[in-house]
Amino acid sequence: MSSPEPEAQINPRSSTIWRATVRQSIKTGTDRVTIAQVAREAGVSKTSVSRYLGGEFDALSVRLREQIGQTIARLGYQPSQMARGLKGGRTRLIGMLVADILNPYSVAVLHGAEAACQKHGYTLMLCNTGNDEAREKQSLAALHSYSVEGLLFNTQGRNVTPLRELGQAAFPVVLLDRHVEGCDFDLVGLDNVRAAQLGTRHLLAQGYTDIALVVQPLYGVSSRQGRQAGFLQAMSERPDCHGETLEVDVEQPGHVATVLREFFLRRVAAGSQGRLALLAGNGMVSLQIALALQSMGLRFPEDVGLLCFDELSWSPLVGSGISTIEQPTYDIGFTAIERLLVRVRGERSVRMEILLEPRLICRGSTVSVASHPQRAIVAGIGEKLRSSKSGQYGVV
Repeated sequence: MSSPEPEAQINPRSSTIWRATVRQSIKTGTDRVTIAQVAREAGVSKTSVSRYLGGEFDALSVRLREQIGQTIARLGYQPSQMARGLKGGRTRLIGMLVADILNPYSVAVLHGAEAACQKHGYTLMLCNTGNDEAREKQSLAALHSYSVEGLLFNTQGRNVTPLRELGQAAFPVVLLDRHVEGCDFDLVGLDNVRAAQLGTRHLLAQGYTDIALVVQPLYGVSSRQGRQAGFLQAMSERPDCHGETLEVDVEQPGHVATVLREFFLRRVAAGSQGRLALLAGNGMVSLQIALALQSMGLRFPEDVGLLCFDELSWSPLVGSGISTIEQPTYDIGFTAIERLLVRVRGERSVRMEILLEPRLICRGSTVSVASHPQRAIVAGIGEKLRSSKSGQYGVV
């Protein structure tokens, strides 16, 4: 398809800008053409060029419009959208900070957020803080320098001062899944308490009696704390069963396997005659649990029941399938952007918390104990662990 010729247009602006964009895409640094250069080459004032770029064609003669348009095309001038946005008080940029881009949850939420931005004509700028307080501060400063109009924030939970300052400045912020103490920002996320209750009650109904919630460190992370609260509430409904919370470091090799092994042996020492199950706090923990069980020679559901937060692409493919608590991650991202844009437009209503519903997906990893009476009890797992070679339970 041939390019449109601006000389044949009464209003050539769109086509000349299109052609200029192609040329300017390879220009960087000092090669960038300025409005002053366009004005000088066209023999007009900078004001006339600015009017042309701003669509004020009634203020320009046909001759001037053609002259400016042809000069733009020849020089390959591309207007700075950032500068134009700043001049008009609008950049149509939204910032998004995520605590850990390696977490599948972050990527899935990003998809929904990006789709909502595209729908409403905004561009999303992403920063990954890596659960690091210093990087979070740097990312906030960087996004501020680009004059983003609003901010989606999945905080690592311990750096509250910058967020409180944003709140005092009435800057539009929506939190993703994690509440920050002392900040009255809108929040969009999963109903974590209900999700953990749903999963724990499922395990109890399936006949599991010794259950551990396996999570990354709880301190300062409200979503993990909510899951623990839901887990403990559901376990309290069954005083004949045993529940523990295990905090793990997924970045430390072998740590998940060590913590699980110690839990299993504690239940053996307690003389439990029940069945073991693990509730993984997120997708990253799920993967490390699967690796740890494999390295210890334990299988699910034969030895241990396994239920995981987050529906991952590989969940149906491992063994007879891993049961999961699915989060509506795409909807969380999409809804968060739409709520943020309400704030960007100036709404100053009271804080809103939008909690979306989880969905339980049952697969073979949590099959009913009653349907498999031959399944290993706690004592049998203890024998397997004692017979395993030292060091065999590190992450593989």
